[in-house]
Amino acid sequence: MRKGRRVVGLVRRDRALAAWRRWTARIGDLARRPSRGRAPRLRGDRRPPSLRDHRWFLGVLGAGAVLRAVTMLGYRPALWFPDSYTYVVTALRPRPDLVRPAGYSMFLRLLEPLHSFAAVALAQHLLGLLVGVLVYLTARRAGVAGWAAALASAPALLDAYQVELEHLLVSDTLFAVLVVAAARLSVSPRLTWRTACGIGLLLAAATLTRTVGLPLVAVFAAWLLYRARGRVLAAGVMLAAAALPVLGYGVWFHATYQRVGIVGANGVFLYSKTMTFADCSVMDPPPDLAVLCDPRPPAQRPPAQEYIWSSESALVKLPGITFTEETDTLAGRFASLAIRSQPLDYAGSVLSELARSFTWDRPVYPDAEVYGYYRFPAATPPPPGRYPATVGAEFAQRYERGPISTVIAEPYAGWMRSYQDAVRLPGAVLLVVLLLPPALAGLRWRRARRGAADASGGAADADPGAGSAAWALPWVTAVALLVVPPAVAEFDYRYVLPAVPLACLALALVTGKAFFKNIP
Repeated sequence: MRKGRRVVGLVRRDRALAAWRRWTARIGDLARRPSRGRAPRLRGDRRPPSLRDHRWFLGVLGAGAVLRAVTMLGYRPALWFPDSYTYVVTALRPRPDLVRPAGYSMFLRLLEPLHSFAAVALAQHLLGLLVGVLVYLTARRAGVAGWAAALASAPALLDAYQVELEHLLVSDTLFAVLVVAAARLSVSPRLTWRTACGIGLLLAAATLTRTVGLPLVAVFAAWLLYRARGRVLAAGVMLAAAALPVLGYGVWFHATYQRVGIVGANGVFLYSKTMTFADCSVMDPPPDLAVLCDPRPPAQRPPAQEYIWSSESALVKLPGITFTEETDTLAGRFASLAIRSQPLDYAGSVLSELARSFTWDRPVYPDAEVYGYYRFPAATPPPPGRYPATVGAEFAQRYERGPISTVIAEPYAGWMRSYQDAVRLPGAVLLVVLLLPPALAGLRWRRARRGAADASGGAADADPGAGSAAWALPWVTAVALLVVPPAVAEFDYRYVLPAVPLACLALALVTGKAFFKNIP
């Protein structure tokens, strides 16, 4: 027995000495090998990424930061939009608004101790930079080359209209970063219940910032079901996490107005949409709805928004404020009848509005006043003239504890105006970005199927795997963000911009390497 143990010990000693000789020889070879300007790497060495690995993105990110700094120097403290004043009122007097959910107002209230709309603009610019960072990190995690991932983030970081939108006191930048962050979590390598909970909370915050976020909950739930191969745990956790804040807000809304919902203007906005095509001679509405008809041919009617805000609108002329429960219900009934009576006209109206997202140039729409809010101005904009906005301006002065008018400082403002004339993502390019992911994914699937069939000597089903379909989530989300506003209200240029980072991310993911091969 002792002799056997001694033999085993000698064998182990000889093996250890042999391993030590091989290792020292390897070290000697590495020491004698010329470095060629780079430190040698041992097998299995996982060197952390250096700044050089991200040089393309750091260049784009730095340029985006400079643009935002110049904007803040040129337009102080921020730029105003008609909706801005309502948001400020809700921030200082917290209660649900009938037209817009209060998520962005709570963002303003969070920053209210600073008493500075310049601080709000700075926070929004940082959120805009964060959108670009999220796009880049998600693409790199998918195996996309550094230059390609940086290119995918460039529209969010360098488009002049994105920068201008961040400087406006509106909800779109906050909404965009919430949705992009939810997409980032949804395509992460590991999908745990904590990740699903985070996705749900982000989507709830997005919904309470802009109601267009509500349909996205269904989109993300379908994706989580697909990722989990039909198992409902992740999707169920996400839906619960999204539902609870929204339902809580709904309780607050009901306690304030004795109405169900999170806003009280859905019927009014849908009515304004249908007035682009509604023909009462075809609809044959009952008398209570007939008062909302417009005898003018659709080609001679004003933009859809005028049916909500113009004093000449038949809806506005009804007794009480426009967004009472009775008026909203009446408008919703009219819109429903119009869609049922003229479904093809409704579809044509949605498509024609959607097509405005994909023009090469940027024609004035819906009118010169609204269009002008999306341009860096050359002169200080006048103070608000409508009564609700004048009240909001008083609240804004309390928020700022001083004057709120925009001060234009040259030459910085002039630099941004010139930049805006030259650098933007044309709508036609956005259309190409949206068309490429499904086309490339289809081509990859056919090649994989052909290869599987050749390997098996016959027909075979090729399943690219859940990871290779990760492009579909940001792609469907981008399409939904583009389609929903023209379907329920009207097209607006600022509604297009939050979809751009998601569309670029989808294209980057579909062109990357096999994505998360071991997704559970």
